[in-house]
Amino acid sequence: MITISRTFTVAAPADAVLAYLKDFGNTNEWDPATQKTVRTGNGPLDVGATWHNTSKVLGVTTEMTYTLQAVESDRLVFAGRNEGATSTDTITVRPAAGGSEVSYHLELEMHGLAKLATPVMKFEFEKLGTETAARLTDVLNRLTSAA
Repeated sequence: MITISRTFTVAAPADAVLAYLKDFGNTNEWDPATQKTVRTGNGPLDVGATWHNTSKVLGVTTEMTYTLQAVESDRLVFAGRNEGATSTDTITVRPAAGGSEVSYHLELEMHGLAKLATPVMKFEFEKLGTETAARLTDVLNRLTSAA
């Protein structure tokens, strides 16, 4: 299993950060691997909402369906799955001096033959985790100027 965690602070308040991150379609703006994420249903952004994500990692394009599994006062959990992998993205947002502290935790379990690529994917996801945190910090900091 690949486990990646990043914690960083942003200037935006926790409620604005959680509202923004609750829409997984916003990965189009901050996830460097995402090529496109589209909501696949209607209704409120709540538990059970789904998105179709197309990402490219190490030159390989993959598609995954993500479901919002948990919405709490300070935490969101998204689960993604395809035949090659299962991903669980847990985002915790807490008030901090001058804004919010954001913790992004990824657990990626490779399946079948894809499991053989786990060591290489771990290295690549460490790099992507750092790039994601930087992009996400920039995007979330812009929420304060939009408010």
